Amino acid sequence: MRAILLILIIAVVALIAAIETGFIDINQTRSGRAPQFETADGAIRAKEGQPPAFEVQTGSVEVGSREANVTVPKIEVKRDQKGVRVPVVEVRPSEETQQNSTH
Repeated sequence: MRAILLILIIAVVALIAAIETGFIDINQTRSGRAPQFETADGAIRAKEGQPPAFEVQTGSVEVGSREANVTVPKIEVKRDQKGVRVPVVEVRPSEETQQNSTH
């Protein structure tokens, strides 16, 4: 639930930022009208409403690549031998196992 709420908040903030920067331009071209209801002689009559209409213009984003000179680090790996103490594991069978294997 928290993740959905966080996503909705981010979407609203992104939409507000897009409108404020002029990336999205929304203009209402037709106003909305609610349905009208009349009651007479125990009958209900309804007249349809009208939904609003909008014209939306958006900016464009182009993605591509170009050649550029960029400073990058150069890493060199040098190997050298050095004496160090390493752990050793030695497994010895029990004396009983050694006696059974010699007979």
